[in-house]
Amino acid sequence: QVQLVESGGGLVQPGGSLRLSCAASRSIFLLHTMGWYRQAPGNQRELVAIISPGGTTNYVDSVKGRFTISRDNAKNTMYLQMGGLKPEDTAVYYCTAGRWPRADDYWGQGTQVTVSS
Repeated sequence: QVQLVESGGGLVQPGGSLRLSCAASRSIFLLHTMGWYRQAPGNQRELVAIISPGGTTNYVDSVKGRFTISRDNAKNTMYLQMGGLKPEDTAVYYCTAGRWPRADDYWGQGTQVTVSS
């Protein structure tokens, strides 16, 4: 059974930081590229960052230098460290797993991130 469970969302002020976590079932985590997507109201889902089983990463241009994706293979957990947050980062963030470069075969339930003063 595929399980992707996000945590760590919340309300943060502009310029602040937040770390999202995604706990995955081991079979999925070890074999798949993992990713973070986000969807703001009225917008399409957007791929934010992905990381391969070997640690290769890729980011959407709008978050480069501010967000860092990582994975802990011993804990079957992926992270998204977000810094320099902007109001336009407000969205529901989804943990995903799949094949490079989209990682969109499996989806978590999502966690809300709101950047507002």
